[in-house]
Amino acid sequence: MNLMDPVQVFRMEAAELFVVIEEGLLDLLGDLSNQAQIDAVFRGLHTLKGSGAMFGFEALAAFTHHCETAFDRVRKGEVPATAELVAAVLEAQDHMKALVDTPNGDHEATGNGLLAKLQAAVGAKAAQGCVVAAPLPAAVASISTTAAPAATRWRLRFRLPVNAMANGTNPLGLLDELAELGDCTIKAETSAIPSLDAIEPDDLHIGWTVELTTTQPQPRAAIEDVFIFVMDDMEMVLEEVSSAPTPAVAPTSVALPLAEAAPSEPARAVNTAPAIADAKQTKPAAENVRVPAERLDELMDRVGELVIAQSRLSQLAGVSADIQLRSVSEDVERLSGELRDTMMVLRMVPVGSLFGRFRRLVHDLARETGKEIELVTEGETTEVDKTVIERLADPLVHLVRNSIDHGLEMPEERLASGKARAGRVTLSARQAGGEVIITIRDDGRGIDRERVRAKAEASGLIQPGQMLLDQELLQLILQPGFSTAAQITSLSGRGVGMDVVKKTVEALRGVIDMHSTPGEGSEISLRIPLTLAIIDGLLVRVGTGSYVIPLSAVEECLELSAEEDLRSRGRSFISLRDHLVPFLRLRELFRTGTPPDRYQKMVVISTGNERVGLVVDQIIGDHQTVIKAMSKLHHDVVTFSGATILGDGNVALILDVTHLVTVGQQQEAQLRAAG
Repeated sequence: MNLMDPVQVFRMEAAELFVVIEEGLLDLLGDLSNQAQIDAVFRGLHTLKGSGAMFGFEALAAFTHHCETAFDRVRKGEVPATAELVAAVLEAQDHMKALVDTPNGDHEATGNGLLAKLQAAVGAKAAQGCVVAAPLPAAVASISTTAAPAATRWRLRFRLPVNAMANGTNPLGLLDELAELGDCTIKAETSAIPSLDAIEPDDLHIGWTVELTTTQPQPRAAIEDVFIFVMDDMEMVLEEVSSAPTPAVAPTSVALPLAEAAPSEPARAVNTAPAIADAKQTKPAAENVRVPAERLDELMDRVGELVIAQSRLSQLAGVSADIQLRSVSEDVERLSGELRDTMMVLRMVPVGSLFGRFRRLVHDLARETGKEIELVTEGETTEVDKTVIERLADPLVHLVRNSIDHGLEMPEERLASGKARAGRVTLSARQAGGEVIITIRDDGRGIDRERVRAKAEASGLIQPGQMLLDQELLQLILQPGFSTAAQITSLSGRGVGMDVVKKTVEALRGVIDMHSTPGEGSEISLRIPLTLAIIDGLLVRVGTGSYVIPLSAVEECLELSAEEDLRSRGRSFISLRDHLVPFLRLRELFRTGTPPDRYQKMVVISTGNERVGLVVDQIIGDHQTVIKAMSKLHHDVVTFSGATILGDGNVALILDVTHLVTVGQQQEAQLRAAG
């Protein structure tokens, strides 16, 4: 069994800490006096610094120490939290990421520049504390007060869990932090150390007794803050002994934990508080397990192969008279279905993890463009396949940047047109059947259709004066190299962003809907399948070939009589509950060269509000479809989105529902225009 590289584990944990720190900083912008957010950012920086030092990322630890010290001064009330400080730490966080990715790179010049910005943000007094790097962590303290509090004396007995050092906790660092709180005497308790032949080098068997005289305004909270990251797993008894006069000088004497215990006080076992002991007994085991994404993908491939084998077994059992074989086949079918569903849930992640990335983007773009922007997110709990989330990140970045650059007006322009000073960009997600619909909406100026048409005619995309539907005109924005920007900027003007969006969404078997109202804003919706691995499909026959229609797109099935087939020749419409629905004869579309079956069937499919009928020769039934990608030789075949292997070993092509609906709607528009 291959164990994960410890450095790689740290990088994964650092990525999570960066998310926590960034979210805390952005939340702090909404209320700069929010002490809970200030504490959260401080804890994140403190953990990142400590973990970085433990795994050998010394440059990261040293740089992060400056930001941590700045926020420590904010926690103590010595300097206020400001938008400039938040912006400086956000920029510093990007530098920290570079120090994690390339620890041996040349980052000195960038780091010095960021430290200067940090110094300017917190002021000269705070900067003195930030610029001087110290080897010990900053003392964790509550907000200081102007009056010097009376000294109090405390006795602390604690024992860390046996696996504390293996999990990255450094007891010496905790003792150093306690020593910084005041006059401190520390004695090691070694009675629980096993014999040499039974000891494990990575286990921790030492306890400590600490006598502390401190002038901290909230001493109990200050002491407990030292153990904030290990409090749940340790044994600790903390009691106030007595008050003491404030000492003129507060020297610190520390007996290191590995030294011999003082002879005046013999070593003794630590008494565990009943409440803590009970809590440890009832505390459940860890509920989350970190698994590399590649292993999930590999497991999904195995499940897919199992589904194909199960399909083969079901086919064999269906033609067999062996009752036991049929029973086993049904059990395997049930179990493989449950395993498939469980596997699909493992791959699903909330879309909020994607939306959260754009808070920083909007913050930076607002500072860069001088616009006031409000980001609103809706439907963050909607779950999507992790692969979809990964592939949608870049397209959404382009869409959000376009909404801000092209859509939203400057504050003065918005006020003049009767709008709120701050523009609003809304990211929303919702599930509709087997699709997730992600919408980017802004309340800006909208899309200038005349400008789009002029640019398209100048580029040769359309003929001058060519008649286009509104949706067709808006879709021109997605063409490669198309841009309505007057000049090239760092945000737009090169015409590559929307082309990336189109290619990515099409690769995900999705579709893009665009709507815009001049003066009110624009809305772009991405309709994406929930998953890219295994879907429920409807297996049909056209001629001699088998095809799969995604079941999530199927509305209903009906029989197309010979009379209706003849009556609809030349127009390809059917009246369905007082609505005309266009339909496609797949036999003609695929040029099978075979005569139609006597009793043809029609499968009505839909994407959004658009419906189209597909005429097939036979509906075979539902089928668990393991999607296999088409080869590079077939990447231009837009009618099919993939292939699957049937139980008999034959290959069935998966129909691209979005493309077929578009073909049907185009056919309908042509017939109506001709009529």
